[in-house]
Amino acid sequence: MNAKHDRSMEPARSPAPIELGRDVLRSFAESATREWLVTNGIGGFAAGTLCLMNTRRYHGLLFAALRPPVDRVALVAKLDVTARYGGARVPLATNEFADGTIAPRGFCQLESFRLEGLIPVWTWLVADARVEQRLWMRHGENTTYVEFTCIGGSKDLRLSIEPLCTYRDYHWQLRGERAFRLEPTAGGVRILAYDGAQPYRILSAGAEVVIQPQWHWSFRHREEGARGLDDLEDLLRPARFELELAPGERRAVTLTAELHEPLPAHTALAGECKRQGEIIALSRRARNGATLGDEWVQPERLALAADQFLVERRDSAGKPLGNTVIAGYPWFSDWGRDTMIALPGLTLATGRSEVALSVLRTFARFVSEGMVPNRFPDAGETPEYNTADASLWFFVATHEYLRTSGDRAFAAEIYPTLKAILDWHVRGTRFGIRMDQGDALLRAGEAGVQLTWMDAKVGDWVVTPRIGKPVEINALWFNAVCILRDLAAELHHPAEQADYRALAERIQASFEPAFWFEAGGYLYDVIDGPEGEADAAGRRRDASLRPNQLFALSLPHALLSGEKARRVLEICATELWTPVGLRSLSARDPRYIGRYGGGPRERDGAYHQGTVWTWLLGPFVSAHYRVHADAAAALAYLRNFSAHLREGCIGQVSEIMEGDPPFEPRGCFAQAWGVAELLRAWSEINQSESRRHASPATTATLAARPRKRMSQ
Repeated sequence: MNAKHDRSMEPARSPAPIELGRDVLRSFAESATREWLVTNGIGGFAAGTLCLMNTRRYHGLLFAALRPPVDRVALVAKLDVTARYGGARVPLATNEFADGTIAPRGFCQLESFRLEGLIPVWTWLVADARVEQRLWMRHGENTTYVEFTCIGGSKDLRLSIEPLCTYRDYHWQLRGERAFRLEPTAGGVRILAYDGAQPYRILSAGAEVVIQPQWHWSFRHREEGARGLDDLEDLLRPARFELELAPGERRAVTLTAELHEPLPAHTALAGECKRQGEIIALSRRARNGATLGDEWVQPERLALAADQFLVERRDSAGKPLGNTVIAGYPWFSDWGRDTMIALPGLTLATGRSEVALSVLRTFARFVSEGMVPNRFPDAGETPEYNTADASLWFFVATHEYLRTSGDRAFAAEIYPTLKAILDWHVRGTRFGIRMDQGDALLRAGEAGVQLTWMDAKVGDWVVTPRIGKPVEINALWFNAVCILRDLAAELHHPAEQADYRALAERIQASFEPAFWFEAGGYLYDVIDGPEGEADAAGRRRDASLRPNQLFALSLPHALLSGEKARRVLEICATELWTPVGLRSLSARDPRYIGRYGGGPRERDGAYHQGTVWTWLLGPFVSAHYRVHADAAAALAYLRNFSAHLREGCIGQVSEIMEGDPPFEPRGCFAQAWGVAELLRAWSEINQSESRRHASPATTATLAARPRKRMSQ
């Protein structure tokens, strides 16, 4: 008898496309501010606006990660396309120049934009024909494909395609002419910026290629100017590609920094569609039929968004170490804090526990003096360790992985690392991070260094220093000790289990009396630091109303319950919650800044002084469910969030929003923990509800089901 076929193991169709029509795109303001993102799984990416006018230095069709996931280099900024049809010449490109001139104005021809899975598709009207452009990257390679299709029409269409190129660090912009070397190659042109640079190629099988170098001057990136930064760039047109398209015919242009021959476009597209189908299949399997709140969270859409942050390898000294996580696009690399916060949502909630394991092992390799790195620089091998919480979030991420996977082998493997981290925190490590022997709470900070997630710094000005004992650091500290206590019990280390149990009890006994602000009905943000009012004993407490206190309710081991937990939740809902995230500071605070803009000093000054952070919806919803045990009420706080997937970077979650309505998207246009925390909270609540209503036999059967690994 044949085994029953498990359809959950098959690649699945992507969720319905996100589509925008002429009602949105005919507005230049809309088509030039909404964005799209494509990634390649090793840190490289392509990004731009819906009208394909580059408004950031981070917009382009090929940003290659030469030492994955960093050493990212801008290579191909754009393809300027002109259609020739029936004697008419119709530009499809849009550019802005230094004097504000918009030319050409191809956005006027744009009929629609849609996101099919993770693949953006544009359609332009050209008389009675349509030109469709589809763009994707080959996973694991620095290769971008741009495919053109002629749809309908009564005659052949000719496309004249002019690549505009550069070679620079992705944080910079190139001005002035450079002596790039151009060489004809089969189907295109090979470009070498200088000796020792990474060569790259632009290819199109069957195209007429005319190598005709010409520099184009003073492209304006308006978003850079709005951010108080230099905003002009010069680009090289190395060649012109002429393509003939009959109705229904498809032709592609391939941009690659790889040395081997790229796959044909149709083969690469089929492979990418299959890969995205596997992501959806894994997500559905992880969901296990859960549907509570999915119309608001859109878990399959977010599972695809989550994939864009997962990197299949971090290279060190030329050797691949394992998976990592890009904190945000377009300008972040892999950060320890962001990775550990995002890991459960990006991987465990989407059925990709093997990726979580690889990421944990990658970061465990770099633990130093009891600290997980805060970030890996874009250039250079030495990590930076200026963080008080990444190491503590490492405990939480490990706990969630072990809880989901039941991986006892990894529990035994990681236990010595976790034990060493805790020991270092007890006796003291970098930046004044040390347990206070008097109350067992964790102290952190020293002048001039930002250590918590509220880490804005301009020159020597640390905007929110939070030196002392921050509330969320101590909630995490308590959880780290509890997690290690439970792990010691599971691994049969009774003496260590007893020590950690005693330490957890000391922390718990100290926390509430030290942090509870009775007059406000919430928790102090920081105690025993230089900020805030001093009591009769000289102990200072910072009463700033911030969302950090939610972690005392939302983490696996809560420090606050009952009436006080309800009061914290109520004031956070009233003062901090918005439909797209939580404010970082109450609007009633005189330091509150409701708009986010201007130069670096103005932006960083507002970063944690009222700006809304999308990722904080996760702990808020988890805390609400923990306190009230009402899944529908908790998930209802997410009911309006899905609209955001159409307003910033299409299909993605922005890093921050302005604190004042209408909560405009700002910061990174795609942020890992923003996606992840929505998925984690949604998954956590659905799993909890399933356990409440499932029989013991059903629960045991579900736990025993094998997980499928995704092909690369």
